[in-house]
Amino acid sequence: MFEGLMQPMHLLVILFIALLFFGPSKLGDLGKGLGDGIRHFKNAMKEGSAEPSADSKTPAPAPSQVQEQK
Repeated sequence: MFEGLMQPMHLLVILFIALLFFGPSKLGDLGKGLGDGIRHFKNAMKEGSAEPSADSKTPAPAPSQVQEQK
């Protein structure tokens, strides 16, 4: 159904329509915002993957200890 949808000629047409719709200056601002968003997302993913490894150093309490506290 969607075979050949992202061919180079299709991408050029989409880029040309976006250029006409937004204008060259606004298109640059949109690209910069998109790049910043992707960069922040990657940083958040790296920080998120680092946190569980730091928490795994402290052992979880045994089930018997959890029941005694209640």
